[in-house]
Amino acid sequence: MFRIDRQLIKNFDWIMLVAVLLIAAMGLVNLYSATYAGKTVGTTVFIRQLFFFIAGFSFIIIIHLFDYRLLLKWNYPLYAIIIGLLLAALLMGGSIAGTQRWINLGFFRLQPSEPAKLMLVISLASYYYRRDTGRGFTLHDLLVPIGLTGVLFVLVLKQPDLGTALMFGAIFVSMTLFVKLKWSTIGIIFGTGAAAIPIGWKFFLKPYQRQRIETFLNPESDPTNSGYHIMQSKIAVGSGLKFGKGYLKGTQGHLHFLPERHTDFAFSVWAEEWGFAGSLFFLAVYFFVILWGLNVCLASRDKFGVLLAFGIVSLIFWQAIINLLMVMGFLPVVGIPLPMFSYGGSSLMTTLIGIGLLMNIRMRRHQVTKN
Repeated sequence: MFRIDRQLIKNFDWIMLVAVLLIAAMGLVNLYSATYAGKTVGTTVFIRQLFFFIAGFSFIIIIHLFDYRLLLKWNYPLYAIIIGLLLAALLMGGSIAGTQRWINLGFFRLQPSEPAKLMLVISLASYYYRRDTGRGFTLHDLLVPIGLTGVLFVLVLKQPDLGTALMFGAIFVSMTLFVKLKWSTIGIIFGTGAAAIPIGWKFFLKPYQRQRIETFLNPESDPTNSGYHIMQSKIAVGSGLKFGKGYLKGTQGHLHFLPERHTDFAFSVWAEEWGFAGSLFFLAVYFFVILWGLNVCLASRDKFGVLLAFGIVSLIFWQAIINLLMVMGFLPVVGIPLPMFSYGGSSLMTTLIGIGLLMNIRMRRHQVTKN
């Protein structure tokens, strides 16, 4: 079921591990500042995130004991478990701010929509690997992937959590365009997507969701209410200037002008305290991890490994891009965390499990597979 030989240990991806550890260190330093309350030790939020990092890195080690190709056998049972967890969150989960997203496990509040993102990546990679004939996928071939995506989309939208639901769409589009499609299929996908935008705006978006988009287009129209988050975030990012205000000296964060500063707007705190230079360093390390993930994708000699690696990189990339553009005022506030940087146990451990799978794929890239 699992084995680690000397050759596999030799191929261990130390580069990815060091880069992720560096991001983890920056994330913890930033979280300490974002939640700082004049104490010499970290707040409860900081301690929890530290625990989540330790648990997440433990998962990375455990994942290396197993061949990632076992997911081809277990992906649908795992998908069914995720569906069960999402239903449990809807029917029995705790309600916070009018949303049903969490299952209280006592020591930890699980948000099933986070591992559901990774589960969709695994399921789509498995399906496309099994069904690929080299002639290109037709619209009929995409019915199963559309169904796998649609079920998760609807269950998360019911919570309601539009931002996370849209992430399933981004994963589906990215991975589907990555595999070979017939041109007619591509035309139908884009045509259907374009037609769905006005329909979704009029019939499916709730009033507060439409207001978020309208606020994004003109945040100055209501700076003390719906536009408050974006305005304060832009002030925080801009006030950092070249080298920032200094660690623990960010006024927007520490004077509580900036809302959600440890979750959605964590990067705003970093930009204010470390400035353009610190932000550039952080982004360089962060997007190095993404580029290294693409390198894992290209280096894999197994088609399932290629698809799985690309899906994981897409998941991290889209969340990062959406969050960063959001805090700078280029996208509406949709509640997407910055992976490995924003506070949140479910998001953090899901991302680190994905990183573990990337490292697993790279470690086993030289193994001969029986396709």
